[in-house]
Amino acid sequence: MAQQFRTTFTIVNKNVLHWFPGHMAKGLKQMQDKLKGVDCIIEVHDARIPLSGRNPNFKFTISGVRPHILVLNKRDLAGKDLERDTRSRLLQDGNEHVLFTSCKDQKCRGIKQIVPLATKLICASDRYNRSEEKELSIMVIGVPNVGKSSVINTLRNLRLRKASVAAVGAKPGITRAVQTRIKVNEDPPVYLLDTPGIVAPSIANVEAGLRLALCATLQDHLVGEEVIADYLLYSLNKRKNFRYVDEMNLEEPVDDIRIVLATIAVKKNKMKRVRDSSNQYLQVPDLRAASYHFIRAFREGKLAERSHIQRQEGRQGKSLMSTPHLRHPFSSQESTIHLQFPSTVTVGDQSSRMNDDET
Repeated sequence: MAQQFRTTFTIVNKNVLHWFPGHMAKGLKQMQDKLKGVDCIIEVHDARIPLSGRNPNFKFTISGVRPHILVLNKRDLAGKDLERDTRSRLLQDGNEHVLFTSCKDQKCRGIKQIVPLATKLICASDRYNRSEEKELSIMVIGVPNVGKSSVINTLRNLRLRKASVAAVGAKPGITRAVQTRIKVNEDPPVYLLDTPGIVAPSIANVEAGLRLALCATLQDHLVGEEVIADYLLYSLNKRKNFRYVDEMNLEEPVDDIRIVLATIAVKKNKMKRVRDSSNQYLQVPDLRAASYHFIRAFREGKLAERSHIQRQEGRQGKSLMSTPHLRHPFSSQESTIHLQFPSTVTVGDQSSRMNDDET
């Protein structure tokens, strides 16, 4: 009998996702204070989730009338087959200048186009108080952990043959304040401003929040590693992408995240010691460590046929702005799971229509 998989992903929680720490508020104010000296805005976002998770406040608080370029980074993890559809959808939303990039590819065409495109747009725009300035100043913005600093470093390496200067890391929140200007081009002189990643103060759409968490745009502990891992399993099964079976040494596709995590814990020796009722120590699976192992495999591109999240977004477009309906499959005894989402929400076929080519 064929394996039956969940058609909805359900979570129950009372709280609203809220991660807007002090450095974000401070960074946003710094960004606004420096706008008078900025000619162009480059917004960097994750190519795996091109239609969800972008901070909607940027359009009104930062970009304004300045030339705007949307850089969809981590192209190597997203796949190229949906780029045309993604570009078309973004164009409908007013994003005229979209580039796909991979900082791991020194020959990436998108990376090479950034400075020439920005220069062209700036020269064709009204620079107001900066019209006499020969140097060009560009602010790089975006939500956390989408590769803003990596894009800056890659441009500096590529165009000036100089060492990286912007700090990078695999977790959100590495850049915590607006940095000093970083030169990336000689003629004309082009300077980039690295800025802290800033999310909207609250994320009302549950599925968009889960995607952000899966792509490490939100800190894992805010949502819970086990919840992120379970959403990943649900999403992979929904896409009929069973590559995780071999990667995680499973016998067959499964729909119960506890089986996946227990198998990982045993085979990867991710165990922890706990006391039983008789005060004796026992070795039990460390589900949090196993969850992170599973999530990291996705983030490193080991589970992707092509980005199933990007496929999921494909033609969905603005339907992501609606709030789907939830119930979480973990039992109520699993006290280690903490999810900061609106009360009861369900993500599934009835509330979110996916791409036609996924069925």
